[in-house]
Amino acid sequence: MTGRVGIVFVSHSPKIAAGMVDLAGQMAGSVRLVAAGGTDDEGIGTSFTKVMSGVSEADSGDGVVVVSDLGSALLTAETVLDLLDEEQRTRVRVVDVPFVEGGVAAAVAAESGSPLDEVAAAARGAVDAWAGAGTDDAAPSAPAEATPMAGPYEREVLVRNPEGLHARPAAEFVKLANTFPVKVTVNGKDAKSLLGIMSLGLTAGATARIASDAPDGRGAVDALADLVDTGFGEA
Repeated sequence: MTGRVGIVFVSHSPKIAAGMVDLAGQMAGSVRLVAAGGTDDEGIGTSFTKVMSGVSEADSGDGVVVVSDLGSALLTAETVLDLLDEEQRTRVRVVDVPFVEGGVAAAVAAESGSPLDEVAAAARGAVDAWAGAGTDDAAPSAPAEATPMAGPYEREVLVRNPEGLHARPAAEFVKLANTFPVKVTVNGKDAKSLLGIMSLGLTAGATARIASDAPDGRGAVDALADLVDTGFGEA
């Protein structure tokens, strides 16, 4: 598992940290995901030793993003960062983000082969991915109609899988989008942003409007539309 940024999950609970590795691993199977939860004796709290060891374990040479759950976990992670040698410190990013959303977004970005700073940025995107979303409980899919993107090439496709674009299919979609150098949007959201796609709330039967303004964006739009049309193996 080299050539990928690693992720360390720092939680006050060993079970929560392990659960995040399990969850993120469903979408990022080739990424080094390390749980650093609980105290040294597996109690509730944080462990400097576990975090330090976790950073070393997760680092394959491409860097590590450390995600933590509560304030003191973040403090422990930052203390570890301060005490790393200068060379290793350049390859570690400690991010203060929503634990689950930021951790999953970072893992999917790493799985896509994104470099360290882009993986950290994907995690930080969790802070505002849902800004303005959910304010109208009656219309969770409103962005599909409110923010269309008219590009040189566009396709509309129905979401066929019964559970809609939940975490696993959304991750597959984003990973495919990241293989193309062009910008593509889905109902106005960046197709390369996991949290952006999930914030659309595309349920079964919803319309995904996939578009690109790029002159050479047709291939990306077709590939992504075709993927949605398969139902991600769930239809």
